[in-house]
Amino acid sequence: MKRTRHSAAGRAATDLILETFRLNGRLLLAGDRLVSELGLTSARWQVLGAIACSPQLQPVAWLARSMGLNRQGVQRIVNEMLTDGLVELHPNPHHRRAHLVGLTKKGRTVYETADQLQIPWINELAKSLSVSDIESAIRISETLRKRLEANEREP
Repeated sequence: MKRTRHSAAGRAATDLILETFRLNGRLLLAGDRLVSELGLTSARWQVLGAIACSPQLQPVAWLARSMGLNRQGVQRIVNEMLTDGLVELHPNPHHRRAHLVGLTKKGRTVYETADQLQIPWINELAKSLSVSDIESAIRISETLRKRLEANEREP
């Protein structure tokens, strides 16, 4: 069996992905700490954000897809937040069982409070980083994500 080797870009992309995994773990821990007093976890905050930032109400499956998560995990979080009064379900004119998810007044307040906690935190974290470097990182991450999504659609 012939041993294949990483190209220079392949090795660098592997290093980027490994660093992204480490960063994700740290972001989840930091997010949990930042919003814990609001009764949120990073996962709940992420779902609240997807609902808050959506231009229209969406069913759980669409929310999950937009976040790159599985529907079952998002459904579990939505169910918890429903019990806590952070979200509410609305009838979906296109599907009888897949209700649309929206924020309650309490959910909107909690999300806006979390957003206000995030601003000074991220400003400090981003201090001394150039906007152009951050934008480059975004472009690379988007390109890799889109290629992975395209591969998922291929037979």
